[in-house]
Amino acid sequence: MYIDLIVLIVLIIVVLMFFKRFSSFVFLMAIIDIFLRILAFIKNNIGLRDVAQVIGKYLPESMFDIIEKYTGSIPILCIILKWCFVGIMSFFLGYIIKIFIHKKKI
Repeated sequence: MYIDLIVLIVLIIVVLMFFKRFSSFVFLMAIIDIFLRILAFIKNNIGLRDVAQVIGKYLPESMFDIIEKYTGSIPILCIILKWCFVGIMSFFLGYIIKIFIHKKKI
């Protein structure tokens, strides 16, 4: 099933069309990865087996899982995409640190 990949590509296209900034793309990637990791934590620590099975069946655990799922047969492409994602997350960390430093007191 390519549903997770299709949803990811559609979200990226929508964000790039409406916001047209690299920072919006970076924030989208971080939001998706954090959301998937939270759902993976819920799946692993919830007492409801049916909910855990649905989450495990339809949602990957992270962006790395999506990359491995679709490029696992081409190891060099998988490694390149993972490093690109690490770069994107480094930009995200830089943006978050910049926001934290320039934060005004409430």
